[in-house]
Amino acid sequence: METLYIEASSIECSEERREISGKIVPMGTGEIGSTNLGQYTFAANSIEIADPSKIRLLSQHNLQKPIGKMISSETRPDGIYAVFRLSRSTAGSDALIMAQEGLVTGLSIGAEIIASKPSKDGYTVVSQAKLKEVSLVTVPAFASAEILEIAAEEVIPVEENQTTESETAVEETTPAVEATPSVEAASVEAARPTVSASYFTAPRIDTNVTAGQYAKAQILAARGDSDARDLIAALQVATVAENTGMVPPVYLKDIIGIIDSSRPFIDSIERAALPAYGMKVFTPKLGAQAIVGLTAEGAEYASQDTAVTFQEDTVVKFAGAGVLDEELVLRSDPSFLDLYLRELAASYAQKTDNYAAKIAAEAAAGSSSSTIYKSIAAGISDAYGVMRATPNNLLVATTGGEDGIDFAGLLGAVDGSNRPLFAAAASQNAAGLITQGSTNGTVAGLNLVVDANYTGDNANAKHALVYPTNAMRFHESGTLQVRSNIVANGQLEIGISGFVCVVNRYPAAFRKLNVA
Repeated sequence: METLYIEASSIECSEERREISGKIVPMGTGEIGSTNLGQYTFAANSIEIADPSKIRLLSQHNLQKPIGKMISSETRPDGIYAVFRLSRSTAGSDALIMAQEGLVTGLSIGAEIIASKPSKDGYTVVSQAKLKEVSLVTVPAFASAEILEIAAEEVIPVEENQTTESETAVEETTPAVEATPSVEAASVEAARPTVSASYFTAPRIDTNVTAGQYAKAQILAARGDSDARDLIAALQVATVAENTGMVPPVYLKDIIGIIDSSRPFIDSIERAALPAYGMKVFTPKLGAQAIVGLTAEGAEYASQDTAVTFQEDTVVKFAGAGVLDEELVLRSDPSFLDLYLRELAASYAQKTDNYAAKIAAEAAAGSSSSTIYKSIAAGISDAYGVMRATPNNLLVATTGGEDGIDFAGLLGAVDGSNRPLFAAAASQNAAGLITQGSTNGTVAGLNLVVDANYTGDNANAKHALVYPTNAMRFHESGTLQVRSNIVANGQLEIGISGFVCVVNRYPAAFRKLNVA
């Protein structure tokens, strides 16, 4: 049986009788509600109530928690209205109190869908359904359906089947709501195929949260907050990030600072996932190359033993953390937690990018000539001789490059007539074209890679590098793990970490340029 659960809206309270009445579902209005099966709307007179006295009032659609029953119903042009009498049990009394105090704010129906069709706008229009139950719920979905009255009686009747003064008073003060006639549906039930659907009891939890909101929920969950625990469980994440923040009334959200998570050098080389285990990456490496030679008839074949070894590269970890006051995090806007996480992630990106570029620069071979352009041309030729592959990248620092070969130097380079060599608005030379106002461009046919993270080799010499993309491979763990812990002194420790490994496959294919 395909059962649909539709939630209603708000509650108004009075304290005279032990009854709840209101609109349980809109029909014929075109109003769309969110359900456990998607978005639905009900056509006019589409819901059948076979016997109102058999409709139970539940708590949160839990069949194990009946709290009352329907005593009458009425179908009006805008939907179904009904009156419910609450049980005198503890559960019924608790539900009445929670409704009066505004802790449960809506009614919800459970209906068996008999006939429906999808609309062109993505929701489903129900033309025939059978009411199975009604529930008091916490969060409404249909804005128009509402509980109109809550009445708590003060005098307990002697017998359920006897008319008491209290019930007489109800009949005199409350407009009668006529019951919908019973409809015999046994033959329809037997002929109709049923579709089973799981019973919907899970609360609606908005899991579209930021990392900062999750971090705050993680902290509150550790302190016993049930809503935060529900969010943590719904996300089903073992360990997630946290960041620091500031209190909005005191500090503006416009932060002064640079958060740059770009990695120009790493983006210019090969990328690969890090193996799941081990602290070494082993790459097969050929020794002497196999040979083939011109061979006379009947002569011995040219031959040479080819030794295969393995290049070993170490897996390293990059990590960073900050210690923050508990008050600052718990009493601040979660957006600042996101900001701190982004700042940690940006630092991680910058450090890993510089780490890979430094390895390339330290092991690179030299190429030099009399001018910047000629040294670039020499680097292209020399790199090709190593890998038999034409290099396609030129890495430069923003400033401080050896022999003036950096971004500033390329922008200012001129020919013999003092015309811009690379950065001309209308190119007059074939040396290359750097787009003005950006770091994009080509130099001698190479992709220009301007990297503010690049600090040069181990001696901090910022040589420009010419290289092919496949000369180096950067392995990285698939995810970063960010942990938050409440330490003994009441402060919070926020951390981020990741594992990487740089495989410098052809060190000599990286050519560091010099102007001699």
